[in-house]
Amino acid sequence: MHVAFFMLLGASLTRFLLRHPGEARTPWIIALSITLALLYVLGPVLGPTAAAAARPAPRRLVWLGGVVAVWMVLVVLAPSFAWCAVPLFYTGLRTLPSRAALVLVGVLTAFVVAAQLRLSHGGFDPNLMLAPPAVAAVATAVFLYMQRQAARQRALIDDLIRTRRELAATERREGTLAERQRLSMEIHDTLAQGLSSQQMLLQAADRQWDADSEAARRHVRTAASIAERNLAEARRFVHDLAPADLAEGGSLEEALRTLAARESAAFRVDGAPAGGLPDRVQSALLRIAQGALANVREHANARTAALTLTYLGDQVVLDIADDGTGFGPDDVPSAAPGVRGHGLPAIRARVRQLGGTLTIESAPGEGTVLSAAIPLEPTS
Repeated sequence: MHVAFFMLLGASLTRFLLRHPGEARTPWIIALSITLALLYVLGPVLGPTAAAAARPAPRRLVWLGGVVAVWMVLVVLAPSFAWCAVPLFYTGLRTLPSRAALVLVGVLTAFVVAAQLRLSHGGFDPNLMLAPPAVAAVATAVFLYMQRQAARQRALIDDLIRTRRELAATERREGTLAERQRLSMEIHDTLAQGLSSQQMLLQAADRQWDADSEAARRHVRTAASIAERNLAEARRFVHDLAPADLAEGGSLEEALRTLAARESAAFRVDGAPAGGLPDRVQSALLRIAQGALANVREHANARTAALTLTYLGDQVVLDIADDGTGFGPDDVPSAAPGVRGHGLPAIRARVRQLGGTLTIESAPGEGTVLSAAIPLEPTS
């Protein structure tokens, strides 16, 4: 439609210059044509259309009024510029609410009919009276139909996205319940049974300590052996529950770099640790990074995100920054129970358990920076 507008504007100007060379109004026609072209070019940078926003921006309304006014002056001076009305129909329909756009289309159509009658030099031609309203009606009907179809498609896409999120939440809940059931069965069949056996053996040893000390010692040795096996099982549980990237023997930096690559985020390390980080600190920082990047992916609409791990001697700091929509101080998002496992409450809980501090800096439209600082015990 933009290309059609400039082609019709150029054709109308060329027709005028060929049919009316050297007239006094020629400089005005040229100047107004250039002005109209420049105004039309400015349209896309002046804010969203009515189809993309609830109400068009005031400056866009002023722009549309300027375009229509310059075009009307051109039509009065040179009726051949009436051909530019068809692209202007769509411009008005895309910029204004439906009722106001229909009024504008009617005004533009009236100008086109008047211009056509002037070009006919007073002779009556039914085509000149009926063709412009027919073209305007067809153009308007096509646009409104396409607009309704687009609205239906947007609603369908929103329904699909909402359904997909609900399905994902249901699968997460089912996965969590299944994992809890598996762990409860594992604990019952290993740790709980072992502790029960230890209790029975120690009770038997206590009863036989005076009468048969050797049998009592055997019971104690057997209980110690069961305790050793239970300790191995407990360590296996801890290993299985640790983040996979750490459980495979990788360092925290490698795990964060892998996570950043999966989430298309940048990663940087500043400084170096004085000693190895405790396993619980590494696990917590990786879980915090996973939760923060999940928030960025699901809610921030960000184009870029970055992870920065900084060692400051007595503490380690993990920063997660994005250039997304951000939020105000009164709109701090929270995780809905049962919907997401990596919300801000979970991140705060992890930081609090390690005696650290969580800082969030954000503003609407300016992105978000989340900073988790974890203190480290001094090395001897």
